[in-house]
Amino acid sequence: MILEERPDGAGTGEKSARLQGCDSLTQTQRGQLQSRRARIYQQINKELQMRTGAENLYSEAVTVPMIPLGLKETKELDWSTPLKELISVHFGEDGTSYEAEIRELEALRQAMRTPSRNEAGLELLTTYYHQLCLLDARFLTPARSLGLFFQWYDSLTGVPAQQRALAFEKGSVLFNIGALHTQIGARQDRTCIEGAHCAVEAFQRAAGAFSLLRENFSNAPSPDMSAVSLCALEQLMMAQAQECVFEGLSPPASMAPRNCLAQLHLAQEAAQVAAEYRLVHRTMAQPPVHDYVPVSWTTLVHVKAEYFCSLAHYHIAMALCDGSPATEGELPAHEQVFLQPPTFSNPRGPALPLELEERRKLGKAHLKRAILGQEEALRLHMLCRVLREVDLLRAVVAQALQCSLAKYSELDCEDDFCEAAEAPDIRPKTRQKPEARMPCLSQGKGPDIFHRLGPLSVFSAKNRWRLVGPIHLTRGEGGFGLTLRGDSPVLIAAVIPGGQAAAAGLKEGDYIVAVNGQPCRWWRHAEVVAELRAAGDAGASLQVVSLLPSSGLPGLGDRRPTLLGPRGFLRSQREHGCQTPACTRASPRPLLGWSRKTQQGKTGGRLQPCAPAKVAPPSPSELPGRL
Repeated sequence: MILEERPDGAGTGEKSARLQGCDSLTQTQRGQLQSRRARIYQQINKELQMRTGAENLYSEAVTVPMIPLGLKETKELDWSTPLKELISVHFGEDGTSYEAEIRELEALRQAMRTPSRNEAGLELLTTYYHQLCLLDARFLTPARSLGLFFQWYDSLTGVPAQQRALAFEKGSVLFNIGALHTQIGARQDRTCIEGAHCAVEAFQRAAGAFSLLRENFSNAPSPDMSAVSLCALEQLMMAQAQECVFEGLSPPASMAPRNCLAQLHLAQEAAQVAAEYRLVHRTMAQPPVHDYVPVSWTTLVHVKAEYFCSLAHYHIAMALCDGSPATEGELPAHEQVFLQPPTFSNPRGPALPLELEERRKLGKAHLKRAILGQEEALRLHMLCRVLREVDLLRAVVAQALQCSLAKYSELDCEDDFCEAAEAPDIRPKTRQKPEARMPCLSQGKGPDIFHRLGPLSVFSAKNRWRLVGPIHLTRGEGGFGLTLRGDSPVLIAAVIPGGQAAAAGLKEGDYIVAVNGQPCRWWRHAEVVAELRAAGDAGASLQVVSLLPSSGLPGLGDRRPTLLGPRGFLRSQREHGCQTPACTRASPRPLLGWSRKTQQGKTGGRLQPCAPAKVAPPSPSELPGRL
């Protein structure tokens, strides 16, 4: 959860002491001298480590820790029995012949349980997610599930939850895609501009994944996938992305601009980060999120809100006291920088006073608010036991407090008996507002593991068919007497009455699945035509499937994968107007084709697969289909 910093040398002294206790030389005078020398070296190394730590404390490489999410964990799953049974019963094939495909699916699921924390891990998760979408489209119907219990552990509480709906498996994998993005973003080196930009991209992708889940999931069985939790996580990722934007814009201390306007921009950027974290803190502090979000997260968010608010006041003070003088025309209006109206008479005057003494007094007031905010951040940090172990966070806030105190002492005069004016609040503003971005789910697309079953447009559990053949078809005077159309599989678009095809029992709407004993479910139109022409007068042996109309099951015009099992965990694609892919050639399905915001679909009617009126004439781009 929270990144922890532990000294590399912890336990070294104890280990050395144990070794000395076992060494017989320590009982001699020479051994005592060596032991004393070893203790001196250890003390020197300790001093050097402390000095190095002090140097790192005030170095420019210190950054505030982020909050990465842990991945949801799951148990092993046996796909073999339900898939073999479904392949045998519905598809009419030997389920044992698909053991290699089932083992490949199980190996992929086993690998995605422990993905690497990089782009390769993301590709592994998206590959498995893509296969789940293909499984959903091929094997499931609204009235049928695989009969498996998918069990996943909650990422926040560790409590197990299980459902039979394949949508729960898909949603959990999508959650892990977002969680892995948070870990990649937290690991970036944000001290350089490139690292900060990579972190912004990662947190935006994570927010997009959680937003996608929140908009499409309902009745989540685990707290981390509930709507309120996903909303809080989305806000947290956007706040961390905004923080990375500020870090990318904020230069190191040695290169800090002395320009007044540049300091004002940094102040408003810091105020924007503080406003984002205040919103996250309000969400996390309210039930039910407060009940299962770690207390350390809520405290860290509160600390960051106070820290960045104080940082905004510090940059305003730097603009007032150290910024290069600017003319009155260059300064923005007061209401563009501050939320409260100024105390002087002209409410629309310049943002900052031009007189040096007035600038010093106002800068001193902002420094006072900065110091109070940094002290409050340190107080909140010390109240949390988990955060006390994160020394880096305390180092960052303490460093900022030392800078503010040093500047305040520099501005403080002994003869200054005037009470400092109340510093106004700073208006949040950013020139780069992060937006939730959809994760790159297309990078994991690959071939369908159960490719041998045939194209999804026909060979899925949503359709019913009858296998016919082999049928021996000979050539007559007018040819074979049929017209072919389409690819993968090739469709018999028309049968000439009285022809050879009609006499053999072939019908319009049948799909050719084998020619002369060769499976041709994935053949193109030209390949089937060439094979039939090469048969000559001896004819060819065909095997076809005839689609059967079925009430209660989607017709050919509705082959979208159902995203929700029978218990209503996810809404189906049909409810959200997803377009049906073309039936001519199977292609990888989109990984996410569902959205609550999409209008209702217009293709709800069922098409009769064997009706001649539904068969379009051959395309001019195809080879001549009449044989």
